[in-house]
Amino acid sequence: MRAEVEWVDVRERLPRDRDGMPLAAAITGRLAPDGSEGHDPAAGQEFWLVRPMYFTTHHIAEDGREYHDCFVDSDGFVRFPYGRDRDDSVTHWAELPTLPGTTEHYLVGEEAGTARANAWGGGT
Repeated sequence: MRAEVEWVDVRERLPRDRDGMPLAAAITGRLAPDGSEGHDPAAGQEFWLVRPMYFTTHHIAEDGREYHDCFVDSDGFVRFPYGRDRDDSVTHWAELPTLPGTTEHYLVGEEAGTARANAWGGGT
């Protein structure tokens, strides 16, 4: 099975209609150099990688801080769309692929078992 991904540039559009839905997010920034105590944005190696995250128009962090139009990872780390004053930010986002052999991202109950068995060719 193959999945096609359509990446959306955050400078063109944010996933506001996908509030709270898991997404793939391409993030960019710089790794701190080994042994670095201070943070120098120009130091370290540049990176660009894909992480699962969700987008939200309103997020309240564990420390009570409020954020708007941001991407949040599974550790609760908040990243903003590229262009805001942050060392690492999201450059692109994409919907996660659908479940194998379906047009759905999420199934529950009997539908989940049936779809999984169908994807495995009738096996369980």
